Parts: sequence; structure tokens; C-alpha cells
Amino acid sequence: MLTHLQIRDFAIIDSVELELRPGLTVLTGETGAGKSILVDALQLLAGGRAGAEVVRHGAERAEIAATFEISQPPRELRQWLEEQSLAGGTELAIRRVVGADGRSRAYLNGQSVPVQLLREVGSILIDIHGQHEFQSLTRAAAQRELLDGYGSLTTSVSQVGIAHRVWLELLNRTLALEGQARDRDAKLELLRYQVEELCALKLKPGEAEALAEEAGRLANRGRLAGGAQSALDALYTNEQMSAHAMVSRALQSLRALATLDSKLAAVLPLLEGAAVQVQEAARELERYGESLEVDSARQEEVQRRLAAVEELARKHHVTPAQLPAQAAQLAAELEALERADTDLADLRKELATALQAYRGQAQQLSGKRMATARVLARDISARMQTLGMGGGRFEADVSQDGNAEPAQHGVDQIEFRVTANPGSPPRALAKVASGGELSRLSLAVQVACAAQDNRCMVFDEVDAGIGGAVAEIVGRELRSLGVRGQVLCVTHLPQVACQAHHHLRVAKATDGRTTRTTVAALDGDERVEELARMLGGVEITAKAREHARDMLSAATLAGKAAAPAKAESAGAEGAAAEAAGKSGDTVRHPRPPAARRR
Repeated sequence: MLTHLQIRDFAIIDSVELELRPGLTVLTGETGAGKSILVDALQLLAGGRAGAEVVRHGAERAEIAATFEISQPPRELRQWLEEQSLAGGTELAIRRVVGADGRSRAYLNGQSVPVQLLREVGSILIDIHGQHEFQSLTRAAAQRELLDGYGSLTTSVSQVGIAHRVWLELLNRTLALEGQARDRDAKLELLRYQVEELCALKLKPGEAEALAEEAGRLANRGRLAGGAQSALDALYTNEQMSAHAMVSRALQSLRALATLDSKLAAVLPLLEGAAVQVQEAARELERYGESLEVDSARQEEVQRRLAAVEELARKHHVTPAQLPAQAAQLAAELEALERADTDLADLRKELATALQAYRGQAQQLSGKRMATARVLARDISARMQTLGMGGGRFEADVSQDGNAEPAQHGVDQIEFRVTANPGSPPRALAKVASGGELSRLSLAVQVACAAQDNRCMVFDEVDAGIGGAVAEIVGRELRSLGVRGQVLCVTHLPQVACQAHHHLRVAKATDGRTTRTTVAALDGDERVEELARMLGGVEITAKAREHARDMLSAATLAGKAAAPAKAESAGAEGAAAEAAGKSGDTVRHPRPPAARRR
């Protein structure tokens, strides 16, 4: 429920702050006062598009903030809050800021969020309807979702969707295997040849790199042998100038001198260790030279194997190091293709079973939809009689196309049909309903489908094109919605305004340089005065005021009289729910889904 709304520098509003309560709240005022601007502000708060034009002239930015009471959120809102890690609180603060440059920012509980998140939560919290917004009723998808919502068929639709996803996954796998089977023989021959060729090579992981390194060493054998021999001569072989000979002579000299001065004895172990290291290095160089002589016979073999490896790598468009992995992959493909016939047969059986399961679920859903459609048609048709469409009839047609592909929502085609004139056959809603008829028809749907929740429903001039007794009935219907939730309604009709639980007057004031819109809560004599203004002309007479008081009194008495009836109806609904629970049937009349929200 919307509890607080604050608007700053939006259109011609410099600053407005409202405390809102449950029930029906009407907004009245002269034409052009800015009533619909408040609806536009709520629409912006719910994630609507924003531009620089919404910022009041001379201001740096427009700001709209609202607080929603969410202590008992409906399931859809509760799930969304849990997904966004916002569950647990009793209030949700939403803020939208639009700069003079057209840039927009959104906030949830003080944290900056993408506008998309604002749009998601806004579609759950706020339900905005106007004469043009009712056009969503003409869309087939919206009609299907509304029917499913009316009949509490969400679980059945979800089960059909799961069955459809299973069927679709199996279908895609089957098509892939069938595509492979069409040129299976050619692929088998190619794969067998490639696998045999790679297996014959018997290339081990890491072998290609080792072969490349060895080939480089063998190609430079002469240079390596010469360098190793030169180093061996310098270290050991040259008896006069080798490092070993010089270290030996130094040792002999120092041993003789160490008997004369003990300080020289500390140098002797270092020289002895150096002599040993030189000898070890010389032996390693001798062995390395011998290995080069032995490896001369292997050079041709390494070059031949390396050439075979590189040729296969080029053929498969991989690096030599990737050949073992390529061999494993092709072997797996060959194995899968060789057993494709068996897999395809098994997959086709699974596909047929999945399709049968889907059709079973879809047929059950169709039966429930047909039963729901009959109840919905009677309900809406009855309400049409009181909303200025006497003799009109509403139908919800559920048909099936046997040749249609399975769809996530089932196999049904839903079409709402209506006739506003007795004797005329019902036709598609989009073809016969005018804007005013659509708005009243949508109101009938709202009242029929509304549930007890904390949503905020906003009606922008839903009473356009009606008057008299029909207007009074529309007001009663809106009041009925307000009893079960929260309703904001912009209206020009006193018959609607007098039914409200709360009354706000929107006025426009100007000082010749700037124009501002103000909003004031009315009660007592102020409300009588506003209703008298709506009833009268330029001059408000005593008779207009007396008529206004009579209308308020009658609306209050009607509301009190309706309370016991509603309690009795609630008891009957509770008994029906209990009976339905025992029999396993679904209880009707939940609120419609988000498809009809804007």
C-alpha cells in the first residue's frame, strides 16, 4: 500500500507531499489543474520513461519519492524482494530523480539501482489505468494471462511450461542426431580414417615439444661438440694452461707456506673444493661429447617423426601439441556416431513420451480454462449491465489448433468477445469496443478479479463518457475495490467523488510569472464545497451544497449497508474455499496477472 508520496519540481508542481491511506481516494479539480500530473508522477516512479521535459522550468532536477507499506506482501512481491535481498522490512522506499539534462537515476531503500528494477517492482506495486491504458485488454497474450489469473491456474500453466521445456530439449537433441544421421556414412568413413591415422602416430602428450627441442639440438651438434671440447680443454685437458693444473700448482705452493703461517691453511679447503668441482665439470663435458657422437644416428629419425607430426597438425588445423587431444575428441565422436542409431531410437521414444505428457498437461489446462471462461463471462456480463452497457454480453472463447506446435503456455487460443448491443453477436474485443467501453469493461474485470492485497490501483478518468446513474455505479464499484485494497481515482464526476473514503483537491495557482499546482485533503464542509462546485456552474448555490450533502450522506449509508453484505459474501466465499479444498477444486477470483498492468 502506498503510504507517502513526495513530488518536487515535476512539471508544474514545485512541492507536494501526501500521506495516503487505504480505501478509495479521489483527486478532483478544475480541468488543467494537474490531476493527471500526479498519475504521471506515479507512472515515472514505477519505471516509466523520463525526459528533461518533466523537470519544472528553472529547476535543476525533478524528484519523486514514495513509501510503500509491505508488512504483508503478496506472493509475487515477496518473491521479488527475496531475489533482491530486500525481504524482512515493513516499508519499501522508492525514489526517482530526473535531471534537467534528461538523465535519470533510481533508488530502492536509498541504494542506487537500474531503472529496470524500478520497472519490475513498480509493475507489482502500482496498477495504473486510463482510457488509453485499457488497450492492453485487446492483446491475446494479456487475455490469456488474465483468464489464467482469474481461475488461479498459475500452477497448471507452470506445469505445462515445464513439460514444454522437457519436450523442446528432447526435440532439439533428436533433430541434431537426425542431422548427423543423414550423412552418417560419409562422416563415419572420414572419422575412422582420421582416428586410425592419429592412433598410428601414437603421439604422447608433451612428445611434440620434446621432439622439437631434440631436433634443434641435433641440428647444432657440431657447434655444441666444439664448444664442449673447448671448455673441456680450458678446464682439464690442457696440462699447462687448464684451470685444474693452475689450481693444483696453487695448492702445492700454499701447502708448503701453510707450515710457516697457519693463516694460509684456511685457504686450502677452498682450493681443494675448486679442484674437485673442476674435475666433475670436466667429466660431465666428456660424457656430453660422447652423447653427441651417439646421437648422430638419431637425427634422421627425429626429423622424420617431427615432419609426420607437423603434417598431421596442419591437416587438422591444430598445433602439434594439440594432436593428442584432437585424437581423443575424434575418437569420442566416432564412438558416438557408431552408436547413433541406438541413441536416436531411444531419444525418439523419450520424445514421444514427453510429447504425450505435454499434451496431457495441456488438455487438463484447457479444461480448466474452459470452465473458468464460462464463469468469467457470466461475471463480466452481469457487471456490464450496471456500467452503461445494458443488454451487452461478454464471452471468453477458448479454442485449440490441433496443428499448432506445442507452446509454453499450452495449446489454447484465448479471445475475448463482446457486444454492447442486444441482438448483435459478440465480436473480438479489439474490433467492437470503443475507448470508453474498454475503460468500463476493464473496470468490470478489475472488480471481478480483485483480491485482498496491498496493491495500489490508479484510475485516471475512468468515468470518461458516462454520467448519471452509470456514474454512481462506477463510483460504487471503485469504492468496492477500495474496501479490499487501495484505489486512487482522478475524476470529474461528483457521483464518483462522493463515494470516496478520502478526497484530495488539486488546484493550480499563478502569480503572473510562475504556475504551481497544490494538493489539499478535504473533509467536512470543504468536501461539500468541492462537490457543489462539481455539481454547479460558475456560481455555487445553496441548492448545490444541499445536493452535495445529500450525495455524501447517501454514499455513507450505502457503504454501511454494504458492509454486512460483504461480510456475508466473505463467509460464503470462505465456505466455498473450504469445500473446494476438500474436493481438490481450485478457488476462483484471484487478482489478474501483471499482463494488464502498465
